[in-house]
Amino acid sequence: LLTWSHDCIIGVQAMDDQHGILMDTLNELRRMIAHGSNRREISLQLERLIDFTQMHFQSEEQLLEQHRFPGTSEHRDSHHALLARLYSALEHVNREEPVHFSTLLEFLPAWYQEHVERVDQPYGHWLNEHGVY
Repeated sequence: LLTWSHDCIIGVQAMDDQHGILMDTLNELRRMIAHGSNRREISLQLERLIDFTQMHFQSEEQLLEQHRFPGTSEHRDSHHALLARLYSALEHVNREEPVHFSTLLEFLPAWYQEHVERVDQPYGHWLNEHGVY
């Protein structure tokens, strides 16, 4: 399970709050898979994860563009790659095709931690320097 730590703090309250919600949503998906929830329940949770992730990414990208963060394009590319993977997993679940949940459960928390701790941290400092907290 993902747990909140000092390393997760970006320093921009709205983004930190959204990251916490993403963490909770990922943890709930993990719990559902571990407890053997049916495909429909897992599909609904994946849809919730995708919907919130898209909203978060749009908010984040808009904030980065507004304040001319120099890594915005690369950041957006990282977002698109994750969303493509999530949509692919959802398609497999909905088509009742084999889904390697263990792979997904390893990938998502690792991606989240890597992204927040190494990719998002620089924009937090940038935005703080530009008066955004």
